[in-house]
Amino acid sequence: MAAARGLSLSAAALRAVTPWWRSRLLGASARPQALRAASSSSPEAGEGQIHLTASCVQRLLEITQGSEFLRLEVEGGGCSGFQYRFSLDTVINPDDRVFEQGGAKVVVDSDSLAFVKGAQVDFSQELIRSSFQVLNNPQADKGCSCGSSFSVKL
Repeated sequence: MAAARGLSLSAAALRAVTPWWRSRLLGASARPQALRAASSSSPEAGEGQIHLTASCVQRLLEITQGSEFLRLEVEGGGCSGFQYRFSLDTVINPDDRVFEQGGAKVVVDSDSLAFVKGAQVDFSQELIRSSFQVLNNPQADKGCSCGSSFSVKL
């Protein structure tokens, strides 16, 4: 599905969704709890990590081919100052951090990592859209009603 290749939402948008759809669309194995991601570039547990949920891992394994991975970037813009951007990529740059869980990879550049460290990456399926999204971002102060932007804690 081409729609899943570049969509993003904030945690506020996910909280508005009732949990009944998870069990019906994703099955019992895709629970909302996050799975711990293993970083290929940092041995310390938890600090500077990105955590992948089971639904994120499952969807990435379905849509990626060969050396493809999900790239998460934070860029200026949106209603609150910053926004998440997801894309599929095949090139790992020298300043990238790679987080892998069950064969699925999420890559974050070092500048963006400062804005999302400790957050969870999830895949959500709703009746009107399917998207990757950042949940429980400890670096975000608040999000905006559009569901795709956030402001950072100072």
